[in-house]
Amino acid sequence: MKALQFSVSIPQWVALKAAGLVSHKPFYKGPLATVKLTDLPEPGLPTDEWVRVQSILCGFCASDLNLIFLKESASASPFTSFPCVIGQEVCGRVVEVGSGVSEVKTDDFVTLAPALNCAAREINPPCPACRQGMVANCENYAAGNLAPGMITGLCTDTGGGFAPYFVAHKSQIFKLPEETAPETGALIEPLTVGLQSVFGNMPQKKEKVLIIGGGVIGTMVLKAIRGLELDCHVTLSDPSTPAAEWAKSAGADVVIGNGDLLSNTVRLTGAARYKPMMGPDILMGGFARIYDTVGSAKTLNMALRCLAAGGTLSQIGIWHDVKLDLTPLWLKQQTIQGVYGCGFATYKGEWMHMFDIALDMVGEGKVGLDGMVTHKYSLENFEEMIEVNLAKATHRAVKTVVSFC
Repeated sequence: MKALQFSVSIPQWVALKAAGLVSHKPFYKGPLATVKLTDLPEPGLPTDEWVRVQSILCGFCASDLNLIFLKESASASPFTSFPCVIGQEVCGRVVEVGSGVSEVKTDDFVTLAPALNCAAREINPPCPACRQGMVANCENYAAGNLAPGMITGLCTDTGGGFAPYFVAHKSQIFKLPEETAPETGALIEPLTVGLQSVFGNMPQKKEKVLIIGGGVIGTMVLKAIRGLELDCHVTLSDPSTPAAEWAKSAGADVVIGNGDLLSNTVRLTGAARYKPMMGPDILMGGFARIYDTVGSAKTLNMALRCLAAGGTLSQIGIWHDVKLDLTPLWLKQQTIQGVYGCGFATYKGEWMHMFDIALDMVGEGKVGLDGMVTHKYSLENFEEMIEVNLAKATHRAVKTVVSFC
């Protein structure tokens, strides 16, 4: 089968860092490319607790883009094995079921929770994080009966969604209703990240909150807030006009485009603005909660300045080598909370996996995902898909996917 496979060596990394100063293209075209279409055998079941899935749609996300362009933190490298087939936002049909699997059957329509945690690695007893329900933050990503890998798409043993077939542990598979559109099925995973962000930093009644970034994850945070029917005022900041338009249609009360975020925070929250002898202005007051879906030094430092005393910043994704001025954190006793993947939370009085919560909310019509998939490609046209993701505003792209239909 043809699959989109990632691999990199240290000499290749050095050469690409130099070539990348001139052009993006060497990262995905030519002899130095980190991703290539490769002929691979169909993956087999690692144990009888696994299933094999035929891919239908797989979304291309910022994590895929950062991996290809070698922007992921080097600290994560012990929890990755390559060559690996990338792709984690996937839906498909079960084509083979291990004898130890009763949760799904052949031909079931499913989506994937990508974390390769203690359950997937068949480690018992599970680590403290998995026992707490933090199943995307497992302490054993480099242990057990699999090659290192935090998720499907970063593990050489499992394959990934950018191939006709991949394998998944029974704990990773969630059955979709047959009437579910494949586009919705491929968007459940990013929705769970939005939900995890909100469950971990829940807005209270009448609070004013800020979402930085109007891409897919920022939109999912907004949809999670609205779907949970939380009575709060939501501002979303994104300089892209298409992203701002999409955020407004998704339920943002206020959308900030190219305007000064500090000035807008003063206007929207009543914060007081002070100018120090040196450096950028600082605010006293601000938003009660901020969700930063960009994770650059610029957005992180701005978020801390715009966050109120005692406020919590949810950091969803991160660039490498981010330098912070922690003065606002210290001065206003703020909290920074990381968000990676999703786990369990209490919903409707039950302890539930975030994928079950997402599917329940979509099924009840509390969250709509129609229209978010704007571009579809064949696997052979992956280069064009990458180029569109490098210029999303120009192409008015929200979510791009590879279709195997």
